[in-house]
Amino acid sequence: MKKNWTVKMLVEGGLCIALAFVLGYIKLFSMPQGGSVTAGEMIPIIIFALRHGSLPGIVVGAVYGLVQMLFGGSIFHPIQAILDYPVAFGVLGLAGIFSAEFEKNKSIKPVLAGASLGIVLRMLAHTLTGAIFFASYAPEGQNPWVYSIIYNASYLVVEFIITVIIIYLLRNVITKDLQRI
Repeated sequence: MKKNWTVKMLVEGGLCIALAFVLGYIKLFSMPQGGSVTAGEMIPIIIFALRHGSLPGIVVGAVYGLVQMLFGGSIFHPIQAILDYPVAFGVLGLAGIFSAEFEKNKSIKPVLAGASLGIVLRMLAHTLTGAIFFASYAPEGQNPWVYSIIYNASYLVVEFIITVIIIYLLRNVITKDLQRI
């Protein structure tokens, strides 16, 4: 893992944020109260984290969350805004915990582990806001926590599958440059 940000990392981080932003606007399916299945908006953030480690990944993910919030985010409460945007996308950077294994291991294991960790933590952030701030959307008699878990899992599981498949298919291209960095 690198200790300092290089110009190349900054440029790559900016490009990943921009690409995630564009991919986030290509919606395959939108949920009624927010959330959607996209063309893989989490892919650039997770790839960056797998290439450069967790701390840079968290920074790039959180910045992406802020950009997403500024350009059309739904804000109902300051804590909800923080959890749904910089925190939810920042935790995707924890996929970088598996960056060393990703660099040397040609299997799907580090991709699966990193994407699982990041997306489960993103789901946790959205579940918290759903149960706390959007409990009124739960059907009468249903526990708001159960509703929030089901609601968020309904699109994040599909996003997870898309993310893992595409990152794995791109794996050789992604790691090709790592030897030169």
